[in-house]
This record gives sequence, structure tokens and C-alpha cells, in this order.
Amino acid sequence: MYAAERQHEILTRARAEGRVEVGILAESLGVTVETVRRDLTALERLGAVRRVHGGALPVERLTLEPNLAARETQHSDQKRRIAARALAELPDGGTLLLDAGTTTLAIAEQLPADLTATVVTNSIAIAAHVADMPKIELLMLGGRLRHLTGAAVGDWAESELGTLCVDVAFIGTNGFTVDRGLTTPDQAEAATKRGMVVAGRRVVAVADASKAGLVHLHRFAELGEIATLITDDTLDDETADAIDAAGVEVVRA
Repeated sequence: MYAAERQHEILTRARAEGRVEVGILAESLGVTVETVRRDLTALERLGAVRRVHGGALPVERLTLEPNLAARETQHSDQKRRIAARALAELPDGGTLLLDAGTTTLAIAEQLPADLTATVVTNSIAIAAHVADMPKIELLMLGGRLRHLTGAAVGDWAESELGTLCVDVAFIGTNGFTVDRGLTTPDQAEAATKRGMVVAGRRVVAVADASKAGLVHLHRFAELGEIATLITDDTLDDETADAIDAAGVEVVRA
């Protein structure tokens, strides 16, 4: 197989599967790992893929932000495990902030029925879930609603966050790396997430391992601003060790 044919096959697989891994490609194509890495470098220079640790992603995955309904069906088992582990981080009778997102929604869905706490959120879905819990005081952040994510964003949300100091802030992210920190595609959502990070006395990032290695346009937190990253058990050891070395506790649920 010529290099151009091989690269076309790699790109086809990346678009069909959402991700390709160097080792698997090398074995299935009958070439060395070094050859696959050169092919991925060539595809990245063409703007067709983005290299990540251990493989590559098609650029379509990085540029298209799925809606809330689509994200609820992705990695749902991992999100439920992450949420269950996140319950151990709840403040005792204190204040917690739940960022808008499907993993944070999974946390809200698993909150103990008798939990006594103040919950702050910018998510319509999360607010609707906890509104009837008798011992929870709900504070909902206002602002412009992003229909894609069900999140309130903008100046109103940021202004309100600037007056808050919560015990624990649970933050979702579209991507995380050691070098680039936590990133998301939308500027307004990034600014609101930034306000949440600043408002949290302790910040816990919750994200499944598919977000590892992804870098989106807008960064809202350095990795060192996060106390704990709760992810799933498919996160590879090398990435987990690198994050741990940056001073962040890594929990793989």
C-alpha cells in the first residue's frame, strides 16, 4: 500500500470511528508504529486530523459541538460511574456548584434524597432535577440560554458568579491536557466556566477519558487550578501520571 492510500484509509477510519490509535493502525495495516506516526503527521499538516496522545482525531470531532441530547447517549456508563465517585466530594451541609453538562447532570441525578446543601447551577436540566428536593436550597444563575447545552451564560451569569464562594465546584470540560488545561469550543461558555473555577474554594473536574488530549479554542482553566480530576478507568497510565505530576489528584472510576 502506497503512503497516500494508507493515509486515506487512516482518515476513513478516523471519521468512521471518531478516533484512531497508533498501535492498532500499525498492526492492522502491517506497518511500523513509526510509519503510522509519520502518516498522522502528514494528515495533521493537511488539516484532516489532530494528533492526540496515542493516536489522532478527525477535525470534524473537534469543530462540531454535539447538543445535549446527543451527549447524553455518549459514554453514559462512564459518566454514571464518574458521578457516583463524585458524591464522595460533596461538602457536608455546604455549598456546591454544578456546571451545565451531562456528567454534572449525572451527579445531580445521584444526589441523596435527604441531602442538605445549597446547589448553584447554570443548567436548566440540573435545576429541574433538584428543585423538588426538600433539603436543597437552589440558586440558579441567570443569563442567555445556549440551546445547544442548556447552559445560562453571559454577563449576568459571570456577574453573579463574581459574588460567590462555593465549597466545591464540579466543572465539566470538552477537553483536557497537561499543557493546555481545560478547554471548550464556545467563548461565552468558557467565560462562565472560568467564573465557576474562580468561585470554587475547591474545584473538581469531571470528564470521561474520551476528552483526554482534546484541545478546543477557548481555555478556561489551567490544570493546576483543579484539585481533582474524576474520569473513568479507560484513561491510560501515562496521561494519568502526567496529570498527577502536575499536582492534580486523578481518580479513575
